[in-house]
Amino acid sequence: MDPGKKIGRILKRYRVDHGKGFDLSDYLPGDTGGFDADFKPEAQNLQQQQMRQLTELQDKLFAQDRWGLLLIFQALDAAGKDGTIKHVMSGVNPQGCQVFSFKAPSVEELDHDVLWRTSRCLPQRGHIGIFNRSYYEEVLVVRVHPELLQKERIPAELVGKKIWKQRFESIANFEHYLTRNGIAVRKFFLHISKEEQRARFLQRLEEPEKNWKFSAADIRERQYWDDYQHAFEDMIRHTSARHAPWFVVPADHKWFARLLVSFVVVDALKEMKLAYPTVDAAARKQLQAAKAALQAEAGGKGGR
Repeated sequence: MDPGKKIGRILKRYRVDHGKGFDLSDYLPGDTGGFDADFKPEAQNLQQQQMRQLTELQDKLFAQDRWGLLLIFQALDAAGKDGTIKHVMSGVNPQGCQVFSFKAPSVEELDHDVLWRTSRCLPQRGHIGIFNRSYYEEVLVVRVHPELLQKERIPAELVGKKIWKQRFESIANFEHYLTRNGIAVRKFFLHISKEEQRARFLQRLEEPEKNWKFSAADIRERQYWDDYQHAFEDMIRHTSARHAPWFVVPADHKWFARLLVSFVVVDALKEMKLAYPTVDAAARKQLQAAKAALQAEAGGKGGR
């Protein structure tokens, strides 16, 4: 079977449309879809092909100006969010694509509802918007560290045992609202193993040019590894939908993770059935008149 077609078929293995019964342990961070390490060069060639398709589709998306695409990336530190975004989206026109990285909220952001800071960054029609972390932090890091809820200044009577379920419902409703307004949503959880994360942290410490990537907070967060795994699992279980699916992307092998993401993004744009706008009869007459005027102008100067 053609490798590209095989990748397209195995995408279903990593897509979660319905969260009922979802178990994160069913997904292995080191999975490569049955391809071995020798396939890596071919994977890079396939990704280049996907990038060329993405460039063409993005141009049509921008010209048609009807749809928008929101890509959300969630993961633990060192899972490769930045690198994946950089490699997969390297061929797109920056004019029609924006990347937003959401870190610890500011005082102003904490004084608003939990969707406020991300809502301001949603892609407009014709554009691709990328969230490096997102409103899902509100059911991940805030859940693992519930003391952060105090900083959000929510009335005490609204912070109860059901708060996480309520936030899941709010997020799911919000994403349904987006899709009803022509903003397609695709969500990626880059699933890295604890051992691979350790190896990447060590690499950041041992290679001077990567020291800047390291933070002592990364090590502290490793103490909550199991809590984060539970939070990710519950998040995917409660917010997966056919119109806004999650993709559990094995992230131990960067080449495979990037390949899967590139296929998902291209497929999402293909589903929009994009095309360049057609010109009506009146506009076509104007174009023909403009062409004739330009040709006459060149003829008046003797041409070339």
